[in-house]
Amino acid sequence: MNQKQAIEYLKSIIDEGDTIYYVVKQVSNSGMYRHITFYKFGVKDEFREGEDRVEPYWLTRTMCVALDYRFKDKTECMGVSGCGMDMGFHVIHQLGHVLFGDGYKLKSKSL
Repeated sequence: MNQKQAIEYLKSIIDEGDTIYYVVKQVSNSGMYRHITFYKFGVKDEFREGEDRVEPYWLTRTMCVALDYRFKDKTECMGVSGCGMDMGFHVIHQLGHVLFGDGYKLKSKSL
């Protein structure tokens, strides 16, 4: 998948105003590097008894391609450098710029 295909795929499943959830799974000893994974959750309109109504979308690998971040195979996370701010918010803000031209078109929430 190339960057253009990744962006088109993300546009097909993410709408303006959606909340993207993230989990910081690992932080380096220096605090300068993090492994973060990203999700979107949808709700199925139709479902059978016993099925989950919540439908998770794991976005991490596709977001790595779309935003040109490194994917970490060992933790299945995005490798993000930086400190002094909420790096999950920062990545989702960048995603909003790439998808909709405005970083504030997406909401972010830490899990």
